[in-house]
Amino acid sequence: MSREIDEIKREVAIANRVLADLGLATHILASLGHASLRVPNQPELFVVKGRGYETDALHVAKPEEMIVVNTNGEFVDGPKGTSQCYEVKMHSCIYRERPEVMSIVHTHPRYTNVLGLNDVKLKPMSNEGHQLVRNDIPVFPHSKLIITEEDGMEVVSAMGQSNVMLLQGHGAVTTGNNLENSVMNMLHLEEQSRLNWYALCAFGPNYKGIPEPSMDEFAAGFSEMRNAPHLATPLRNMPTVHVGGVWKYYTDLAASALDSSI
Repeated sequence: MSREIDEIKREVAIANRVLADLGLATHILASLGHASLRVPNQPELFVVKGRGYETDALHVAKPEEMIVVNTNGEFVDGPKGTSQCYEVKMHSCIYRERPEVMSIVHTHPRYTNVLGLNDVKLKPMSNEGHQLVRNDIPVFPHSKLIITEEDGMEVVSAMGQSNVMLLQGHGAVTTGNNLENSVMNMLHLEEQSRLNWYALCAFGPNYKGIPEPSMDEFAAGFSEMRNAPHLATPLRNMPTVHVGGVWKYYTDLAASALDSSI
């Protein structure tokens, strides 16, 4: 395997650890869920957490344990005695049918799962991630495991061009153009679900979310930020590629924990 794939294995291992560190794969869910990343110069391949490890938990995922898979869902490379994640068709079919997708995450987030199973339409409750729940989120109307090619293509069909989808009683799927996007989409989805749960419990089913005009106002203000006289020059001098603070902080923590375990 190439050096690039070795680097991607490390990124994927760290992303899986972040999912655990931020509560999306803890307690009884410690081994459930998987983040994956497409190999940029070999787009028919991707790297994903697998199964068959001596200790199978996202919190201790290691680069050398990650599995290389093709867009047919077939095992290409990985440690002896391991396999792709059982629901690899969820990843392989999306990658094959949507070439713009570079990363995919599947987890079983608790608040998202409970509200989705009970057909609660998520309302935007905070600026962070409100774009994910502003419109109706696609729902895969089954809780079955995504095992076959037919299952995977059903997921693709139900998801359409969305970057988030609920799996009825089975968590959620998010996509992105890198690991940061796909993981942060999952985190924002669960945070919006958590806030919806709080509001539902406190105020009943008629609780309020952020109004549409307020979201439009936020988007307009954000897009015009670079034109503000006091911000224009500093923002122009910032790096073009910007890594979010939350992602940088938690990936650095996960990387430090990984390196200290070697």
